[in-house]
Amino acid sequence: MGVVVQSFIEGLTTALQPMNLLWVLIGGFLGTVVGMLPGLGPATAVAVLIPITFGMDPTSALVLMAAIYYGAMYGGSRSSILLNTPGDGSAIAATFDGYPMAQKGQAGQALTISAIASLIGGTVAIIGFILLAKPLASFALNFGPAEYFLLLVFTLSAIVSLSRGNMVKGFISMSVGLLLSTVGIDLQTGVHRFTFDIPQLSEGIDFLVVIIGIYAVGEVLYNLIGIDQIKKEKNKVGKKGISREQWNQSKWPILRQSPIGFLIGVLPGAGGSIAAMLSYTTEQQVSKHPEKFGKGAIEGLAAPESSNNAASVGSFIPLLTMGIPGSGTTAVILGALIMLGLQPGPLLFENNPETVWTLVNSMFIGNLFLVIINILIIGLLVKILDTPPKILYPMILVLAFIGTYTLSYSIIDFYILVIFGLIGVMMKLLNFPIAPLILAVIVGSDMEQNFRKSIVSYDNIFNVLFASPITITLLIMTILSICYPFIVGWIQKRKA
Repeated sequence: MGVVVQSFIEGLTTALQPMNLLWVLIGGFLGTVVGMLPGLGPATAVAVLIPITFGMDPTSALVLMAAIYYGAMYGGSRSSILLNTPGDGSAIAATFDGYPMAQKGQAGQALTISAIASLIGGTVAIIGFILLAKPLASFALNFGPAEYFLLLVFTLSAIVSLSRGNMVKGFISMSVGLLLSTVGIDLQTGVHRFTFDIPQLSEGIDFLVVIIGIYAVGEVLYNLIGIDQIKKEKNKVGKKGISREQWNQSKWPILRQSPIGFLIGVLPGAGGSIAAMLSYTTEQQVSKHPEKFGKGAIEGLAAPESSNNAASVGSFIPLLTMGIPGSGTTAVILGALIMLGLQPGPLLFENNPETVWTLVNSMFIGNLFLVIINILIIGLLVKILDTPPKILYPMILVLAFIGTYTLSYSIIDFYILVIFGLIGVMMKLLNFPIAPLILAVIVGSDMEQNFRKSIVSYDNIFNVLFASPITITLLIMTILSICYPFIVGWIQKRKA
């Protein structure tokens, strides 16, 4: 799509109007706050705030809802880094190296690189949006069930291959996650699976409950085991600014993973969780020091942070060009836009160009605003680390239970939360990788449904694997991903 200069300038002018700037600020701030609260993701925030948009100009409403969305991408990583408690699925990967950095006294630097990476990821995605919106939307239409199935298989294989020297445990962890994703009513046959006659389980186990249970409750329980031995260190925050060396370690991962996050975001239904996980795994595989990942590697934090924010921008492409939501949040936004009389689709760029380009320009302005705000409040945020554990841990538990209750207002979720908290502790004690389980729970249902649709369309698995050039490419990438750790190990042995 060529850039229509006049429409772009008109959009910039509209985005800079005082009221639209105010909506960007309000939306970005609210998104950041909601993103930090476990269980309350951007979809919930947009849904709750829809009544505010009643009577608003559709363009301003879209600007506000988009600001909430990418603001939540910034906020989600705050709690991941400081408390090892991701705000939503997109922020999980920030716990892998962000929390270890905080434990090493580098919380300020972790928050700073997280904000910078999000800004660059968002900026790269906005440029991609301007230049490639329509061609990418057309490409995304080539993704049928077979292509989605192979994409999700590749994502899982990549995350399991990270468990070097521990791949069996990684595979077991992934298998448990896939098993959990089958709980509930089979969407194609209507059969109840593993519900044990509990009505609340008929809709399955919400992956956010699993995430909050394993990360928040599990972390608290794990630390309670030795709470009397915990010695509180003063001035644990460390510097806010990153060093030249840290920037050199981060800049290429950010630039590599921003386009990947953007492309994943363009795929309808893929979302920021898959983008962040995929970026983390691929960055570890290309890193010269993969052994540092999971122990506080700054590039392990920068890569997924740039990717998930880029994905949030990319998800607007299928929404605006085809009327297909690219994530749960854009699905909510789609409903709101239709309610406001704005019909996303192929004619939107022709009939309402000012709306589209106002959104694009407001996203750039909003990202600039958010990186400034997030860096300015680092000092306030990191004071959380100075809170005594005997006060901090109960607060985390309260937030975890409140966040869980708001998901479906079901007491049963409390039991599930505690169970997964205990599972999280056991996995830590037995050194089982958690990421494969989490990702499998998130993508398991979609992978199953796409696999079954593919089998119906192509008769057998062989035809599914070779259904199109895209499936063949993804199959090759999956095989390479699985073989990569063995190839690296073999090369290292040859050198030794």
